[in-house]
Amino acid sequence: MIDLKLLQNNFDATAVALQRKKVDSELITALKNSNEALKNAKLTYESAQAAQNERSLLFGQYKKEGKSTDELKIEVDAAKAQLVELLEIQRNSEEALESIAMRVPNLPDESVPDGEDENDNIEIKKVLTPPTFNFKPKEHWELAEANGWIDFERGVKLAKSRFSVVSGMGARLERALINFMLDFNRERGFNEVSVPMLVNRRALEGTGQLPKFEDDLFKVDGEELFLIPTAEVPLTNLYQDEILSVSELPIKMTGYTSCFRKEAGSGGRDVRGMIRQHQFHKVELVAITRADQSDAVFEEMVACASDLLTALGLPHRLVTLCTGDLGFGAAKTVDLEVWLPGQNTYREISSVSSTRDFQARRAKIRYKEEGKNKFVHTLNGSSLAVGRTMVALMENFQNEDGTITLPDVLKKYL
Repeated sequence: MIDLKLLQNNFDATAVALQRKKVDSELITALKNSNEALKNAKLTYESAQAAQNERSLLFGQYKKEGKSTDELKIEVDAAKAQLVELLEIQRNSEEALESIAMRVPNLPDESVPDGEDENDNIEIKKVLTPPTFNFKPKEHWELAEANGWIDFERGVKLAKSRFSVVSGMGARLERALINFMLDFNRERGFNEVSVPMLVNRRALEGTGQLPKFEDDLFKVDGEELFLIPTAEVPLTNLYQDEILSVSELPIKMTGYTSCFRKEAGSGGRDVRGMIRQHQFHKVELVAITRADQSDAVFEEMVACASDLLTALGLPHRLVTLCTGDLGFGAAKTVDLEVWLPGQNTYREISSVSSTRDFQARRAKIRYKEEGKNKFVHTLNGSSLAVGRTMVALMENFQNEDGTITLPDVLKKYL
């Protein structure tokens, strides 16, 4: 959640930052009106309280002067009752502002370039050179079906479209990649954690998926439980409502989970194959840091994901997202896009984001330093999406006869 004190002290600057992120004007107006209502409620309460304090001081004066305090007592009692009502109005105003603020995205860092959409993102660098072929490279679904790795039709039979069955060497490769990624991240100092794949509403509110993206989630009927869209949710919320000691930070974690997303609005060519599935496997990086640590840890996470792709021999590029393409909770994001020869383009395979203290305010994750409680910074990043990594391996290491030569780094896992 955005800093409500910043909102109250400097609404205009906050509104400008939200406009950079293409926030709907109606939401900004609702935020402004709610903010003004809270300001007025506080001012009215404080004025009434000051008047009440002045009346209370008159009791001593009246007694010294021998005056009756009966009427004064009636006035004071009425003012007390009014104060209770005014305090309730203030509390309701605070709740109303917080409810609107829960739907407001994070403010973009000043360093983030302005832009409308992904076309305005800025390339940082390319890593490794895309392979050249003396034949027309196939797309991954052709290779997967030819090698018996992935059965898309049986996935539909078992569930519905955008589910698949991975078998044989495909299943072994999937498992190998998960183990390779976890080992790689652990060697980089990220502690491996296994977490539930069902979480409650509070956890999803903490990381920003709720209330805005409820339609994208799979919910358990009759319970306030949801299948996770990413391991970021349970990993970050491990420290929900906790006050950490400064010596514990930074906390760096990695975890493997299945992830579940409806992605109802997506379509086009991505409906076919494994690029955009309702269920997919992913290894995640999550960090919880002090404010002064977050930038360094952000660069460390980007480097970890990039080095992982390099270790697999996969050409990729790093891209800074513009304001119009930033995610709801992100203050800044670097995407890693892997080269796919079958599509002759780079496609996102990892997204590393810093949310600053946005998630920490929602999840109430703090640390104590010099006797004061401060909000932590939280960061997250894919390392990597397993299905998309399989896609990249198939397309980049395909042979003319349709077979696939996997990189040597995976041999011990196979």
